[in-house]
Amino acid sequence: MLNPDSATGHETNREGGWRLVIHGGAGTMSRDRITPEQDREIRVALGRALDAGSAILSKGGSALDAVTESVKVLEDDPNFNAGRGSVLTYDGEIELDASIMDGRTRSAGAVAGVSTTKNPVLLARRVMEASPHVFLGRKGADRFAMEQGLEQVDPSYFETPERRRQWQEFRARKVGYFDVDMKYGTVGAVALDKEGHVAAATSTGGLTGKRWGRIGDSPVIGAGTYADDRACAISATGAGEYFIRLGVAHEICARARLKGESLQKAADMVIAELTEIGGIGGVIATGPQGEMIWSFNAPGMYRGRIGSSQPKQVAIFGDE
Repeated sequence: MLNPDSATGHETNREGGWRLVIHGGAGTMSRDRITPEQDREIRVALGRALDAGSAILSKGGSALDAVTESVKVLEDDPNFNAGRGSVLTYDGEIELDASIMDGRTRSAGAVAGVSTTKNPVLLARRVMEASPHVFLGRKGADRFAMEQGLEQVDPSYFETPERRRQWQEFRARKVGYFDVDMKYGTVGAVALDKEGHVAAATSTGGLTGKRWGRIGDSPVIGAGTYADDRACAISATGAGEYFIRLGVAHEICARARLKGESLQKAADMVIAELTEIGGIGGVIATGPQGEMIWSFNAPGMYRGRIGSSQPKQVAIFGDE
């Protein structure tokens, strides 16, 4: 049987159990910044994403299908900075990034600067499965999406009044190259299926006010997303430039695989290193041993997890 440890989220995979961990971003999530209504909406949304992925895993479906569906649910929810509800660039546009990785084969797909594809995670997966490439960008990525028959929308679909307000506020301040208030609403999911395979997916709208086609860690394999059946599956959220510099997702997997560290220790060590160089954010992880963990250095992180013998759990604040 699976033996959950309520303190760490660790479970031992003795009988082919499944796991799912999700996030909706890390940053300045504190009780004085989030209204009770927002709190409820976000927890419900996280629950829906867990339900979508766990419905697949509980029936023997693949980790890859589970993370795809969980992230798709979060992309469709305007509470998060991915898909509908994404933040605006300096010029008032929306540029979407996503990636996915299959731990069975270490196949991966990623897209950056997408502007008309409704669900970037589906496009990243199509890049992985139906192209000879790993990473496509901008008009080429959207063109490939159309050739593949993925649903396209007018760019206005992604915008919400709240994101427009945040953009206007940012432009009025006339400071910095992007929003420095540390609102990282990137979404992601990692899963372990009954067959012992892992997968990870991440999707984001980037940073409010980003310029010059800036790309963060979310679509960068090894930085914001990584999956390897020999070690773990990781999805990250936070200050992307720092995650790229450290290769955070791969670094955690490498520590687990080569040093034999638990996922919690590996993640905590890498997040500590991230802190030392000035980065803020967090990660979620699962692996073949059944651990379901998260680690972050921000005040809060939208997150949730569920296992074949562990009930659904959602949380926002650091003290939960």
